[in-house]
Amino acid sequence: MRKFEIYRWDPDSGENPRIDTFEIDMDHCGPMVLDAILKIKNEIDSTLTFRRSCREGVCGSCAMNINGRNTLACTKAISDYKGTVKIFPLPHMAVVKDLVADMTHFFEQYASIKPWLETSNEIPTETEQLQSREDRAKLDGLYECVLCACCSTSCPSYWWNSDKYLGPAILLQAYRWLADSRDTNDQARLDELDESFKLYRCHTIMNCTDTCPKGLNPAKAIAEIKKMLVQREYP
Repeated sequence: MRKFEIYRWDPDSGENPRIDTFEIDMDHCGPMVLDAILKIKNEIDSTLTFRRSCREGVCGSCAMNINGRNTLACTKAISDYKGTVKIFPLPHMAVVKDLVADMTHFFEQYASIKPWLETSNEIPTETEQLQSREDRAKLDGLYECVLCACCSTSCPSYWWNSDKYLGPAILLQAYRWLADSRDTNDQARLDELDESFKLYRCHTIMNCTDTCPKGLNPAKAIAEIKKMLVQREYP
């Protein structure tokens, strides 16, 4: 038997948040934390609310805080934890209900960096834009981001300044387009980021890299953006 403590809050009830405790027989449950949460919802308490989709770590939907660390519930094994497993929504974000965090502002920030290829008029759009193997390799460690927000919600700078600081997840995505050899709008992208809060609130705390469930390095991506700005200023 394993014990799970789960944060609960229903805004429609008018009650304060609480912690509910559930016990699961692991002989009749899958190995991942998400399996336990699904079992609780399906067999014990159908009102438990959370997000989930792919169950393979590629959609980012089931991001939550498990035993004090932001991660994806679908890829985190219950056996990685000893004793009670404590499950909370992502920290420092408004809670919609139970384990569901409000991602509206996060995705508005994502849209603000124009996450698509932008090319000049001289480049034909009727044919493929091929890349060399070397240029394609520059995107490794960037395109794999699933926008789960685990890194941004583990960053103290983002906690304090999320209204203006883009945070590690969005800045990693911004660098993904700056590093793409097919994109020709790098100067305009850099102009948008060259601002004291959007980029420079990063203080290299490294929580983002430590917690990323995909093993990516947002701190390095942020450093590369800063490097590009310096090289532009002092070529």
